[in-house]
Amino acid sequence: MGLRLLCALALLAPALIRANDAATDFLANYCYECHDDLTQKGERRFDGLEFPIKDLKELIAVQEIIDQLNLEEMPPPKADQPTTEERAAAIEALTAEVADVTERLKSTGGQTVLRRLNEREYLNTLEDLFSRRVDTFAPTSRFPVDQTAEHVDTLGDVLVTSGFLLDNYFDAADLVVEKALGQMKKPEVKEWKFEDRFHQGQELSFSHRSVYNYRYLCVYEVPNTVNHEGGYAGLEAFPEGVHADGFYDVKVLAHSVNRDSHYDPDIFRMDLSRPFRLGIVSGDARIGELHHPQPIEPQLGEVTVADGEPKWYTMRVWLEKGQQPRFIFPNGMANCRQAFAKIAREYKDEWPEDDPFDGSIVHARRIVLQHGKMPHIRMHKVHITGPIYEQWPPAPHRAAFGETGFQQERKKEILKRFAEKAFRRPVSEEEIAPFLEVAAAREKGGKTPRQATMDAMKGILCAPSFLYLVEPGEEKGGKLGAYDLASRLSYFLTASMPDETLLKHAESGAILKREVLLSEMDRLLADSDSDEFVEGFLDSWLNLRALGDMPPDRTVSAPYYYNNLEVAMKEEVKHFFRDLLDRDAPVTRLIDSDYTFLNQSLADLYRIPYEASHEKAYSFERVTLPDRKRGGLLGMGAVLTVSANGIETSPIVRGVYLLENIMGTPPPPPPDDVPALEPDIRGATSIRDQLIKHREQNSCAECHRKIDPPGFALEHYDPIGRWRDKYPDARGRPNGPKIDASGELPNGKPFRHVMDLKKLLLERKDHFAHHLAERLLTYGTGRRMEALDQADLEKITGSVIEKKYGTRSLLREVVTSEIFLRR
Repeated sequence: MGLRLLCALALLAPALIRANDAATDFLANYCYECHDDLTQKGERRFDGLEFPIKDLKELIAVQEIIDQLNLEEMPPPKADQPTTEERAAAIEALTAEVADVTERLKSTGGQTVLRRLNEREYLNTLEDLFSRRVDTFAPTSRFPVDQTAEHVDTLGDVLVTSGFLLDNYFDAADLVVEKALGQMKKPEVKEWKFEDRFHQGQELSFSHRSVYNYRYLCVYEVPNTVNHEGGYAGLEAFPEGVHADGFYDVKVLAHSVNRDSHYDPDIFRMDLSRPFRLGIVSGDARIGELHHPQPIEPQLGEVTVADGEPKWYTMRVWLEKGQQPRFIFPNGMANCRQAFAKIAREYKDEWPEDDPFDGSIVHARRIVLQHGKMPHIRMHKVHITGPIYEQWPPAPHRAAFGETGFQQERKKEILKRFAEKAFRRPVSEEEIAPFLEVAAAREKGGKTPRQATMDAMKGILCAPSFLYLVEPGEEKGGKLGAYDLASRLSYFLTASMPDETLLKHAESGAILKREVLLSEMDRLLADSDSDEFVEGFLDSWLNLRALGDMPPDRTVSAPYYYNNLEVAMKEEVKHFFRDLLDRDAPVTRLIDSDYTFLNQSLADLYRIPYEASHEKAYSFERVTLPDRKRGGLLGMGAVLTVSANGIETSPIVRGVYLLENIMGTPPPPPPDDVPALEPDIRGATSIRDQLIKHREQNSCAECHRKIDPPGFALEHYDPIGRWRDKYPDARGRPNGPKIDASGELPNGKPFRHVMDLKKLLLERKDHFAHHLAERLLTYGTGRRMEALDQADLEKITGSVIEKKYGTRSLLREVVTSEIFLRR
């Protein structure tokens, strides 16, 4: 239970109940001095607490006391301390009262709010419903951004449905159905050959004409640069794109050029020892410039390109009608415009006397390409063939209409079958009747039977039973029915609709049996679709979806961009969490571990001695760590970057992040009249000194006593997670004040650095397991955990402790818990 809610409810109604002797004596001896009617330190008053507890507000207040005693954060270190026996007796007495009142109040709370699919669930469901990818045409591009609370994007009370969103549901349904089913006849296979007249973007056009006479198509830099000169190579002679949706074979005659360049490597900020990689993204000349980023550009394919003579490479990629393949260089240089200018200027002695550098960027490009050794990927020919359909009707037609495709006499059967798949349960004759009426009306208005059926399908995709989860029901005791449980499990672990196997278990009712439910959990986790769970849960728990919202400085943190570290950092966390799940390794390794998962770029950022082979430079491998500066979430770049502001670090921001997401003890929001404290990046005054002054304000002291220490423990990490021993000086050099990462937790236990902090956190591993269970259930049920859920959470935690804190064991306890099985 979050302290913000605890604080607010404790203020509304201080509990007034008669206590048993152990709890009453403890509160009188150790709590009333700071929390009576006069003092109310931290805006909490406990001097009127009595037993038995009567209502939810009183239960929340008592639960907070239990939490603080378990963490040994209260009484504070400078106050009189209870003996171990006194503390244990008080916890036992208070816990017994919480358990008793929970049973009495259980029927009044803990209900999941009816919620709609969030955007990623909606897209995944459409892909599974039609057996077709939809990210290549982005039907939700105009949707409002899903709201979140506590980073979670599955909470029913914040996933509101506006009139604007409803309008967009209609448009999206129309687009998806027409894309999936609109192609009635198998399209003709065509071939396009591009072997010369390769016009590049505007910036490179003059130099490519002067030096190559447009004979080659070239890529020089990574796509995410500032100038966008050489990160995308499109086919300017192919503005119309392909004539039909489908898979296309894209054959490229290409090779790496000048990977042995003798220029200073810092000019390129790329690893020339690694083979060059050529990728394909979609492009649409109707949307914008082909050599600039476009709104819809998923990466569709990639090959490693060899040095020497050109070779043919083939990639089979999906293209929508009107799109074309554009080529990218995922491990290219950081900025080719800057590289052209630096080479032309710094190596001017290498240019012919009759062709000196005149200082302009236009001349720099031309002279370096003509006389220098600029690393790049060069393409001589591009052939495109397709669309390639190995079976007709294609997969989307078979998914929607059945194996034989559309048949007029089967209209009712087709719509009923489609509605049952879309609604994820059986449908009655009454439910399907309105959609049959839509089809009949459309046919009467002149539409073909096929098109009329498709229009009815669009209506099904706008129905509440498709857009919403956990519908109200009459099951005894508020338990989920078989189909709702199948949906809850599926959306929890795959972020999409239940598959055929899961629905069969729902039809038979077997999914309601514990052993079947656990077997299905294991089956879903073994499927690659469960990557959606790993990513979605980590985004919601650790706020990793916000990575990149405050982008790091491109000069100071250049590797973040040219090594694509934003993606690599998230991959490290996902690989690590997946490994814990697969091996049922203890959740405590999320706090500290002697290994992690790295690719070469991330290993370089962490300065960890790791040399991957050329073939594995960009894949993630388990790596044993040389020390405990890394290991666990606190040493991972994703956590350290998302908890910084992109420019500098703040112990306050990182401290709040740790309290909320790792330690499970979120602080209340700051008072409205307290100004924000910005870190002094000039090094004139240390951030520690500033925070000491900040804590001199009475309204700030109590919270910052908890916030600042864990934040200071992370100060050795810069805004993108590199280790540092000193703050930067006024010029950004590592010559500022020496970093002091020491601190003291509210329970009085000191630490010198992050390694010590991790040891202290491991002492409260039971609380961490409880916190992780709470986060999993919040994400999986679509509602916040409440005071009435604490007894079930304690039961889960106890079982996980018995199973040595296993991560999969925790997940098994979660999906079989009363909380998960209830509405």
